[in-house]
Amino acid sequence: MSLYQKIVNKEEKISLVGLGYVGMPIAVSFSKKVDVIGFDVNKAKIDLYKSGIDPTKEVGDEAIKNCAVDFTSDPERLREAKFHIVAVPTPVNSDHTPDLSPVEGASHILGKYLTKGSIVVYESTVYPGVTEDVCVPILEAESGLKCGVDFKIGYSPERINPGDKVHRLETIVKIVSGMDEETLEEVAKVYELVVEAGVHRAESIKVAEAAKVIENSQRDINIAFMNELSIIFNKMNIDTKAVLEAAGTKWNFLKFFPGLVGGHCIGVDPYYLTYKAEQMGYHSQIILSGRRINDDMGKYVVESMVKKLIQADIPVKSAKVAILGFTFKENCPDTRNTRIIDIVNELKEYGITPVIADPVADAEEAKHEYGMEFVDINTINNMDAVILAVAHEEFSSLSIDEMKKFYSGEHKPVLLDIKGLLNRKEYEAAGYVYWRL
Repeated sequence: MSLYQKIVNKEEKISLVGLGYVGMPIAVSFSKKVDVIGFDVNKAKIDLYKSGIDPTKEVGDEAIKNCAVDFTSDPERLREAKFHIVAVPTPVNSDHTPDLSPVEGASHILGKYLTKGSIVVYESTVYPGVTEDVCVPILEAESGLKCGVDFKIGYSPERINPGDKVHRLETIVKIVSGMDEETLEEVAKVYELVVEAGVHRAESIKVAEAAKVIENSQRDINIAFMNELSIIFNKMNIDTKAVLEAAGTKWNFLKFFPGLVGGHCIGVDPYYLTYKAEQMGYHSQIILSGRRINDDMGKYVVESMVKKLIQADIPVKSAKVAILGFTFKENCPDTRNTRIIDIVNELKEYGITPVIADPVADAEEAKHEYGMEFVDINTINNMDAVILAVAHEEFSSLSIDEMKKFYSGEHKPVLLDIKGLLNRKEYEAAGYVYWRL
């Protein structure tokens, strides 16, 4: 009997190693069909899940409360599973080189409890070769088992979009791969249990790894182009949003928009690809050029705000500035690799310490990662400038009267609408010094 059949018959279990924004929804989804052990080294997180609380807000408290996932922070429990899915983050270091410590750490833990006949599938975004050249040796060393003989490996890159209730695990075609045809079929069948959109069988693990890393690199480059257009059009005193709306009427125009590129995917994955390219003797031109543009957008936003403060006759040093939103994207509590921090740091260069409000963000995570403390949006007043940084639903519904309460009234109010949420003409007619990307 195949491992897949044993899993379906509940004779064997699936384990999820890493229960963050990616791993937890996968665990919950599989638990509707098969037995699942959800493992994470973070005991506090496990305690929240056991209490029926979803700190990621990806599936909601009700789904966590009612799901059948066996949540644990005890790695010994991994022995009970035969099909292991590793879904840990793969960030970059301060010098933009890949930080493989989370995926290596997960491999060390899993390797200690790996049993014969297991299949290990990695979902973490990596450059081609990491699964076979980095992870397998760790699994072998820790377990004393031989890959290809005692256990098999596969790779199936995550495509979950945090905060997105439409594009979910079940509705996105899943790329799957395995070290051989038999493993590929087993991996494909297991994922087909939950992925309604179906699976795409990649011809090798390296192909699957490469496919994932270019998905976000492509988006990064397209957004960089939009950001460059924004810089150009602002110099020409042309509204970028109006230009994109006009150009977007053509059937084959790609509808990307300018913005701050953060998070743990788009702003990170391109560096994995360019790092491997450098090792092979090729220096990326287009990819790194796009990264440079996107990495500098926080600085550009603040420079633009300073010009607007001067235009409104407001002294720049110690100007009172509020930032609405701190997460890396809208309607999602995740603050990891948020580029709003670039705005905060750049403002400090001008002697400005902003107040920040974000009712959606994980406040504890923001304090731990960045030393940030948020204020209640209702306490914001007497500001010289407001930066509407993230398109949370709570902010997009703000009326012009509600916005007015944030300001001192001593000068023309300066408003930076980074995401273009508001009606430009309405605010300019009301006397605002308005700017957007």
